Amino acid sequence: MTFVSTTAPQSSAQAHSLVDSIAELLCCPSCSGGPLKVDGSELKCRQCGQPFPITDNIPQLFLPVDWDPSKPDVTQEMRRFYEATPFPNYDDFDSIGTLVDKARRRVFAKMLDDQIPFGARILECGCGTGQLTNFLSVANRTAIGTDMCLNSLRLANGFKEKNRLSRTHFFQMNLFRPCFKPASFDLVISNGVLHHTSDPFLGFRSIARLVKPNGYIIIGLYHKWGRISTDVRRRIFHLTGDRFRFLDLRMKESISQARKTAWFMDQYKNPHESKHTVREVISWLSQCGFSFVKSIPKVSLFARFNNYERLFAEDEVGNRLSMSVAELAMSLNASRDGGLFIVIARKSGDAR
Repeated sequence: MTFVSTTAPQSSAQAHSLVDSIAELLCCPSCSGGPLKVDGSELKCRQCGQPFPITDNIPQLFLPVDWDPSKPDVTQEMRRFYEATPFPNYDDFDSIGTLVDKARRRVFAKMLDDQIPFGARILECGCGTGQLTNFLSVANRTAIGTDMCLNSLRLANGFKEKNRLSRTHFFQMNLFRPCFKPASFDLVISNGVLHHTSDPFLGFRSIARLVKPNGYIIIGLYHKWGRISTDVRRRIFHLTGDRFRFLDLRMKESISQARKTAWFMDQYKNPHESKHTVREVISWLSQCGFSFVKSIPKVSLFARFNNYERLFAEDEVGNRLSMSVAELAMSLNASRDGGLFIVIARKSGDAR
């Protein structure tokens, strides 16, 4: 397979500067492990010879899925959708100062920044326009963002270059065919991504392999019942030609029109999504050598997530009844974040 760049090629010096500091982490997604080297203005696999261009300072290591053709695949459909509507987009006045300020006003992002150690190596799979990746790199962490959409990555990388975030890196990648060696990261994040794939569990298994032993993974998924209110609004918008947008609370926030449009399209016009439960994700963890640490919202009866939570301190899972009650309650508290829930898990020390 060959790639065609639509812009001027990078120089050899530029190519080296993009990957030198993290070259040890990279591997070829084509042959699943060959080392990559800089060859002129592109990357090339030393093992299978597959070339990968670099466009707008973004290494393009995306390859299509390689599973049986009879298995449904929505990758290209989702890619076209997000190329047209990059998510979550930036506000016109965004700088590193405003990005940090806005991120730290969001409880979960602030907790991540406060609790992930300096010097940690982080991978965000499905980073979109890269706000979280850029934000987490500010505190002397190596943060790598990957996405299948080049338009989103251009926005992410443009912000990085404008603000000279030297510890941030962006790659075009298919999460089913990673371009990183197994066990390379202290933390892997994939928030609001896997439910837009054809096989969320297979996607989880793929990125879970990238976590170091004793490292952590954070995934965010649409909840089976928490998504009901969004489904109702989607139906109303469909029947009324997208009138009554005020029914979505994000439409009332003081953000740019571009960000409002990105949110609306992502929530109500997305061509594919699946819905899940915390109990389902816990079963994924046990199959992949991870232990449950925490969910947001919590699934222990009467337990509440608070602003002083220790994200990486293990919670009790709770019994079947308490989990069922807690998960049903998610349908009542899902108006702002679209019915998203988050699970944090730790990889066992002997898992591969």
